[in-house]
Amino acid sequence: MFQSKEGQRVPDVTFRTRSDNGWRDVTSNELFAGKSVIVFSLPGAFTPTCSSSHVPRFNQLVPAFKAQGIDEVVCMSVNDAFVMNEWRASQNAENITFIPDGNGAFTDGMGLLVNKDDLGFGSRSWRYSMLVRDGIVEKMFIEPDLPGDPFEVSDADTMFDYVAPGVDKPLDVSVFSRPGCEHCARAKSLLADAGIAFEALELNDAYSDRTLRAISAAKTVPQIFINGALIGGAAELETWLSEQQEQAA
Repeated sequence: MFQSKEGQRVPDVTFRTRSDNGWRDVTSNELFAGKSVIVFSLPGAFTPTCSSSHVPRFNQLVPAFKAQGIDEVVCMSVNDAFVMNEWRASQNAENITFIPDGNGAFTDGMGLLVNKDDLGFGSRSWRYSMLVRDGIVEKMFIEPDLPGDPFEVSDADTMFDYVAPGVDKPLDVSVFSRPGCEHCARAKSLLADAGIAFEALELNDAYSDRTLRAISAAKTVPQIFINGALIGGAAELETWLSEQQEQAA
């Protein structure tokens, strides 16, 4: 069973990072002193759960975390600086600071360095997240000591619910659209004007009209989905936004 470090100071180590094609040392003090920092640590860069779930959701919620007084969100792994930089670029995770714990010194100091020789990984970090205020661990979410790579409590949503209980998270919005579509452009403008982030899936790029029909039972674009619900086209979106404003008034 892994022991929580809540109430304790984070390990004092120096991280070897790279920026602008040069080495830059970053100390624990530089990373944590006088700041509220969320750290999530994971077994390895480019690995499935880390790339498909852990990093993307934290990256999405960083603006919401910052609105709640969090200064920085850090992704840490026992990987070298080159790997971490390439992983950050491939993930388009511009909101997150990627820190390489190449020698595992920080992870070992947290008591969460584990042996992954069976996978050919050597020593790696157990998966966890924590909130650190001015160098002191306030809260930790450590995955249960079970076989494999459990991912149950160190996720971004669990941390957000701790940091901001009862506060609504950002909406999950996707717009199925087509290049040159006037109504698609209108829908995107409506969302942008409302300050709602969205992903645009362009016909003939990410999908075909077969996918559009399969998901929305519609033949025309745009089709807007919000938190799993089909809103419809631009006109329906405008109505939905108006209703949301009335409810908030």
